[in-house]
Amino acid sequence: MDGMGIDDVAVQMGVSKHTLRYYEREGLLPPVAKAANGHRRYTDDDLGWIRFLQLLRATGMPIREMKEFVDLAHAGEHTVADRVAVLTHYREALVTRMAQDRDHLEHLDRKLEYYEGVLAAANAVPEDITRSVRA
Repeated sequence: MDGMGIDDVAVQMGVSKHTLRYYEREGLLPPVAKAANGHRRYTDDDLGWIRFLQLLRATGMPIREMKEFVDLAHAGEHTVADRVAVLTHYREALVTRMAQDRDHLEHLDRKLEYYEGVLAAANAVPEDITRSVRA
């Protein structure tokens, strides 16, 4: 049977084996095929779902809403408008957070520039002192 084992998928996707099993148990992933020995074998489609679940989670979407979104996806094409609405909501929240992060970064950069100037001034040796030392 083709596919990747859970150890390889966990490493490749940067998640724990526990998380992968949890996603499957909670219905976030469709049931993963198993080899004759009972070990999970993940397909490229499974990896795509895992990537998408990671994306949803990174947007701040709670597991409960991720489940609702997956249910919409499994319900069929008639739920596309609902899925677009959900993703649009999280996209807007992400854009807002990114703008806030840019603002925070600008403030930090200004503060660092100020402190680096203070340090440079404190470490500078006045020119007239260096002349008298050399003379």
